Amino acid sequence: MATQTQTVSGDRDIAPFRANQEVEPALAARLDHRVLELGRQLQTTLEVRELISLFAEGINQDINYRGLHFQNKAEDIEVSIGRRSAHKCTYRLTIEDNSLGELTLFSRAPFKDEELVILENILCALVYPLRNAMLYHSALQTALMDPLTGINNRAGMDTAIKREIELARRHKSSMCIMLLDIDHFKAINDNFGHACGDFVLQAVAQCMKETVRCSDMLFRFGGEEFLILLSCTEVEGARLLAERIRQKIETLTFGAHKDLKATASLGVTALRKNDTPETLFKRADAALYKAKKSGRNQVISK
Repeated sequence: MATQTQTVSGDRDIAPFRANQEVEPALAARLDHRVLELGRQLQTTLEVRELISLFAEGINQDINYRGLHFQNKAEDIEVSIGRRSAHKCTYRLTIEDNSLGELTLFSRAPFKDEELVILENILCALVYPLRNAMLYHSALQTALMDPLTGINNRAGMDTAIKREIELARRHKSSMCIMLLDIDHFKAINDNFGHACGDFVLQAVAQCMKETVRCSDMLFRFGGEEFLILLSCTEVEGARLLAERIRQKIETLTFGAHKDLKATASLGVTALRKNDTPETLFKRADAALYKAKKSGRNQVISK
C-alpha cells in the first residue's frame, strides 16, 4: 500500500490498482501493461540506489517531473535525482504496515489528477522490488560494516564507486570523492595505547557521519583512512564539506586524555569525463598525499 500526500490535499490511502476503476478501459489496460513492464525491469537489481534510478527512468514517459527523492531514515538511505522545486507529491511506501521509505516527485507546476492516477498505478511496480532490495540491503550491512566505527568497510567500496560513477553519468549529475587520513595516527597508538586509538577512530567516524548528508556514503578502507562518496556534489561544495569535517576533528576531545589532539588531512576530487574508478581514486589519493606533504591538517582538491 502507498499513502500519497499532496501539498494541497493532504494524506489519502491508495490501494493497488484502485485507479484502474477511475479511468477509461484503454488507459487502464495501458497502465496494467506499464506496471508489468516496469516491474520486470525493477526485478533486475537488488541494490536500492540502482532500483530507484531505474524507477526514475521508467516513469519519464508517463510523468512530467523535474526531480525525485527517496529516503528511508531507518536504514539511513537517501537517493536524489534531478532537481527539487516548489510543487511536489510524496508517497509513504509500506507493505503490511512495514515502512519502506518515502518517495517524493518534484515538478515545476502542480501535478495533474491524471498524472497522479498514472503514478499511483506505476508505484505498485516499485513496492515489492523495493521490499526485496531493503531486505538485501539489511543482510549486506552486517557483512559490509566496519564493526569498530559502524560505517561501511572496504568490501563494498570499489563496487559503490563504480555504481555512483555510472549513476552520475546516466543522470548527467556531478559527483565527488573525498579521502581522509588521521594525522600521526601511529604516534597516537604508541603514546596513548591502541584502545585510545580505537576511540579516536570512532570519534572521527562519528564526526563525519554527523557532518555529511544521508545520501553520502562513508567507508573505512584502511587503518586510519576513510573515503566519502558525494553524489550530486560539485568540487567546491565537496571542498567546503571537507573543511567543515577538518575543523570539527580539530576540536574533538577525548575524555581523560586531555593532551590528545587529533587532526586530519583530506584530498578531494570531482568526477571527470573520462574517469574510471581507478583514475578518480588515484587523483583523490594524490590530493591527500599533497595535503600530508604540505604540513597535514588541511584540505587539497585536484
